[in-house]
Amino acid sequence: MSKGKQFLDRWKTDYDFKTVTGASGSLAMTVVFALYNGFLGVLHSSLWYGTICVYYIMLTGLRGVIIAARKRLAPADGREDAGNKAYLLAAALLLLLNLSLVIPVSLMVRQQKPVSLTLIPAIAMAAYTTCKVIMASINLKRRNRSADSLIRLLRTIGFIDALVSILVLQNTLIMVNTNGDDGEMLPLTAITSAAVMVAVLLLSAAAIIKGIARAKNRK
Repeated sequence: MSKGKQFLDRWKTDYDFKTVTGASGSLAMTVVFALYNGFLGVLHSSLWYGTICVYYIMLTGLRGVIIAARKRLAPADGREDAGNKAYLLAAALLLLLNLSLVIPVSLMVRQQKPVSLTLIPAIAMAAYTTCKVIMASINLKRRNRSADSLIRLLRTIGFIDALVSILVLQNTLIMVNTNGDDGEMLPLTAITSAAVMVAVLLLSAAAIIKGIARAKNRK
């Protein structure tokens, strides 16, 4: 059997392997997305895009750490306690990272974004965000197929990644269609931003609560 056939067979039957492989592949896409936002930040002297760039780079690093931790703490090694500690640490870091979103979200709500973009970045962002949200939603629903807590956390991070990309798309569309001083957009921006922030923080907090409950059950 060829290696390609073995890979495809395992991809179809091993959910954990599929998750880790998919997460590894998405790291490159997230880095490109982060660098794109960084480019816009430098080009237009935009603090909004600069902070989003930093957020995505840190989120990518957290994903990489989780993938590495899972390989090092394989279930076969019988180190479940260490695996749960790694999970709790990663979940705590995720919550702290998502709390930092307050900075770019406040900038967007206050419309401090002296940037004028064309329709092309908006279309590209919309296509990217749509694909990401659809895939992340499907994967989040299927995450309970795995008994591995780190695998489920990767799926949660993927969904959070998609939610934040909605904020980026919203900000881009506002800049394309307004001059940055349109007060009529403030209520809608505030509501949608708050909704995304609440969802992101609830997912992060829920991950920590589950990890603590799992640790107590093992005692």
